[in-house]
Amino acid sequence: MQEITKDDALKVKNYLLDLQENIISMICKYDDNTFYKDKWVRKEGGGGVTCILQDGTNFDKVGVNFSDISGEQLPEAATNIRPELQGRNYQAMGVSVVCHPKNPHVPTAHLNVRLLIAYSEGSAPIWWFGGGFDMTPYYGYEEDAIHWHKTAKEICLPYGGDIYSQYKKNCDDYFYIKHRNEPRGIGGIFFDDLNMWEFKKCFNFIQSVGNGFIKAYEPIVKKRMTESYNEKQKDFQLFRRGRYAEFNLVYDRGTLFGLQSNGRTESILMSMPPLVKWGYNYKIEKGSNEEKLYNIFLTPKKWV
Repeated sequence: MQEITKDDALKVKNYLLDLQENIISMICKYDDNTFYKDKWVRKEGGGGVTCILQDGTNFDKVGVNFSDISGEQLPEAATNIRPELQGRNYQAMGVSVVCHPKNPHVPTAHLNVRLLIAYSEGSAPIWWFGGGFDMTPYYGYEEDAIHWHKTAKEICLPYGGDIYSQYKKNCDDYFYIKHRNEPRGIGGIFFDDLNMWEFKKCFNFIQSVGNGFIKAYEPIVKKRMTESYNEKQKDFQLFRRGRYAEFNLVYDRGTLFGLQSNGRTESILMSMPPLVKWGYNYKIEKGSNEEKLYNIFLTPKKWV
């Protein structure tokens, strides 16, 4: 593995801060509310900037977080997957984004890009990138799903013909709610332990993913935000948001990593939707657009 330098880490940090601002600027094109920016410091090491838009004109909640933290020992969420990292101290930096739209015709979208570095005296640092993006529609539009996955495929294509299919499968497998036996959404791409190329190439890929999220999501927001909706459709959105919350609290490794590393709870749980419903034994009407979401869109398939 190619060694990483302080300059390499600084370049990643600067890109992530730029990405945070670019995503905030994109969201602000479609919402009149402003982001609340909360800078914080972590006593164990590092800190971050949590940026939250709440009760907007077109978004119920958007979180765009940057963090750069360090610690003496990696949490179990990391070492369970890679036991060779036990006992190493670490630095973890990343940007995490969750967009919860007001209009049920606009999908929820999620992005995460991150770099982790594990240090140990007497040996070279171990580094790897991770991340990806996925989309969770409430009402399915085939052209939106195709655009989302086409953008993801175009990001991956310069890095190998099988990268998209591999990372798409990772995403389908990961964002799956086992106790409900259903996917969280229509997926996208997801990867971890990315260090199979030299550092520069891996970093370039991360930048393509971060920038590609804007290209994938913005046209869908622009197209769907003016669609009319009724109380029943909003109610279904809130019901489906319950599934989103269940996944994040039960399975999401990023949430577990943050909580196990004594992270800032307000920032870690910014991904949670502000309004959710857990109606008991919620019934889906046969032949409805709600049933169409389950039968057509919440089934892993080849979109492109």
